[in-house]
Order: sequence, then C-alpha cells, then structure tokens
Amino acid sequence: MITLLYVLAGLIVAAPLFIKILREYERAVVFTFGRFTGVRGPGLIVIIPLVQQIERVTLRIYVMDVPSQDVISRDNVSVKVNAVLYFRVIDPERAIIQVDDFHEATSQLAQTTLRSVLGQHDLDDMLSQREQLNRDIQAILDEATDAWGIKVSNVEIKHVDLDESMIRAIARQAEAERERRAKVIHAEGERQAAEALLSAADVLGRNPGSIQLRYLQTLADIANERSSIVAFPIPVDLLSRLSGNGSRDEAS
Repeated sequence: MITLLYVLAGLIVAAPLFIKILREYERAVVFTFGRFTGVRGPGLIVIIPLVQQIERVTLRIYVMDVPSQDVISRDNVSVKVNAVLYFRVIDPERAIIQVDDFHEATSQLAQTTLRSVLGQHDLDDMLSQREQLNRDIQAILDEATDAWGIKVSNVEIKHVDLDESMIRAIARQAEAERERRAKVIHAEGERQAAEALLSAADVLGRNPGSIQLRYLQTLADIANERSSIVAFPIPVDLLSRLSGNGSRDEAS
C-alpha cells in the first residue's frame, strides 16, 4: 500500500514532464531525438520525457511596433517614420524550423522594407498616399515571410516626423500655392468679365438706341445715391441735336 502511494506521488510529481495542456490558440511542434515528428494540439498531449521535446507556438495575431526609421525620400528629404505590423503564424513547423526567431526576423525585415519602400517615393507621397504605401509594404513582407510560415495581414504607417525647418518650408510652399490659386481665380474672373463687356459692347454697337437707354439707366442709378451734387457727362450727339433744334427755332 505504501509502495502504491509512492508510485502515485511520483506520477503526480512527474506528470508535468510528460503531460502538456495546450490552449485553443496554441500548437506544439514535437521533436523526437531532435527530429521533427509532428505538430500537436490543442488540448492534452503526452510526450516522452528525455526523448521528446516541444516548442510552443501561438497562432494569435501578433502586434509589432516597428521602431522609428530614418528615411531619405526620393526628393532628398530626411524624415523619421514608424509603423505597426500585424502578423500571425499559419505554419508552426516552418516558423520553428526555418528561422531561428521568427518574431525578431519579422521585425528586422519590416524595418528594412519600410526604409526601402519609402525611400522610393517623394515626401508628398508619404504624406498623402499612406494607404497605397501600406499595401505595398504589406505585400512585400507577406511574400518574404511566407517561407517562414508567417502571414502578414496588415501594415500601418503611424507617423512621418519632419524637422522644424522642413515644416516651415512646407508651410511656405502651401501658402505660395494658395496665393497662386487665388491669382489664377482672379485672372480667370477678369477674363470672363472682359469677355462679357466685349459681348455687351458688341450688342450696344449694333443698336444705337440701346446706348441711350443704358445712359438713362445710369443717370437713374446716380440720382438714387445720397449726394447733393451730381455731375454727369452729356453725350455729344445729344448736344448736337439740341443745338440743331435751337437754330431752327431762331430761323422761324
């Protein structure tokens, strides 16, 4: 009876050595005498102590913060860029056998890829086309890590940091662009107004009576203004007509 108790106690003490419990998101890569013999889990698995060893692998998505990288853009602007990377293990066997530390390897690859891809674009592209750059980086990383059993699901550029002198230069550039647009709009308005005046002059020129109507309308507008003295020119043709009528009256 005492011997049986000793055996049971020994089994309880040694149970953690040959009984492993894996969670739903965990897998165990099993090696027997150093050779790969399969992937097990989840749940309870039994291994042979001293004969078999396991490497636990998590299948959940890893969130990796890519450290800030010094990047020189295609237009020779120096910036600091950091990003966040989302990836997960889809093949535990390759993630353990093909690479020493898949987490560190993915981090280093993400840093070099970030510098390489962004260095091929101008600063304006980094600031305005982040979605496209994210997709480009994600596609490159996903293809490169496929041999390690890694799936890169998403890459997001978080910050593009500029020094103070570059921020001031961009502000001056934006101000100059706004002034340019304002001048273009003003010039376009002047052109349209000139075309309208030319068209009006053409219409008035074809009908002399319309000039007199326009003149009378202008006088009416002036009369409505709050002014004690109103000075207005008299058309030459009107004076000639008046002088002609006066000469006929004297002759009669």
